[in-house]
Amino acid sequence: MYITKLVLKNYRNYQSETFEFSPGINIIYGSNAQGKTNVAEAVFYLCTGYSPRVTREKQVINHQAESAQITANAKSDMLGDLSTSIEFLSSGKKITVNGAPAQKTAELIGNINAVMFDPQQLKLVQESPEDRRRFLDIALSQINRNYLYALSQYKKILLQRNNLLKSPDRELIFETLPIWDEQLATVALTVITQRNAFIAKLKPFCEQAHSIITDGKEKLEISYDYKFFGEAEEIKSQLKQELYERMEKDVELGYTTVGPHRDDIKIKINGLDARIYGSQGQQRTAALSLKIGELKIFKEHFGEYPVLILDDAMSELDGVRREKLLSMLEGVQTLITCTDAEILSFEGAKLFRIERGVIV
Repeated sequence: MYITKLVLKNYRNYQSETFEFSPGINIIYGSNAQGKTNVAEAVFYLCTGYSPRVTREKQVINHQAESAQITANAKSDMLGDLSTSIEFLSSGKKITVNGAPAQKTAELIGNINAVMFDPQQLKLVQESPEDRRRFLDIALSQINRNYLYALSQYKKILLQRNNLLKSPDRELIFETLPIWDEQLATVALTVITQRNAFIAKLKPFCEQAHSIITDGKEKLEISYDYKFFGEAEEIKSQLKQELYERMEKDVELGYTTVGPHRDDIKIKINGLDARIYGSQGQQRTAALSLKIGELKIFKEHFGEYPVLILDDAMSELDGVRREKLLSMLEGVQTLITCTDAEILSFEGAKLFRIERGVIV
């Protein structure tokens, strides 16, 4: 799978630009604050409906315009020609998928697939379990719409359960909780089992990638830190029992203390917790390895690689690690943003120099 064309209109600092990408490596380069990351963000937006950079979507509209639009055309060996488009308005957005209007942002997912690494991805290793769960959720939502639906339902039921826990009517709480717990455990089962299966597949891929990038000098270990094991009905039963046992504590705190919204991924380098003991360079390499593992899972699941977006991924890698990383990307359309100083590291790539939101 690869993107043939990306069109940006009044998107951030771009007025009207068209990128015609090659199926191989594409370098978007220039000085800082010229708009390179905006290109990476737009592509990921069109693939997933998500951007880690915005709190309000109208922020992406150029300050001189009233609306913005981004469009991507792609080719897939499995699905043929694809297109996605988002028009951002002050009052919301309009989405088009393969020429037809879409009612929900979720309809973008599963068309043009993408894996993205940007500086925010260091949170995978450095920050809270929430960041690692987000990594799982974005990847799994692109792979399986059932997961996306189950996750959405889980969040809705969890919110309703938490609202109930805050009720001053304790009799109502204890009468009603078993109903919510049954619903919560039912949808949680899909979330738990699919996350566990994903980690089981991810583990060998990312650990191998890390070994290649570090030339075998470091060993990466990942595992899914969760509490419920066994067959489906066993997991559901265990979760319901735990919810029952935590009932008093949950009422006291006013929120649900057990479930997949509390899960985490353990990441170790050479046997030590990467978050605590890893250097920034080691943490960056570990995060990149997780993304390469994700890339391999997409290939295994769909029969073709997704688009790989590497936004400012190379800046802190030494020459050897950079070469090892690039050696694993044969057959993968890769969009790389970097500065002028780094451009000499790439041979045979298509180049796009950016100055103030213009391709020059």
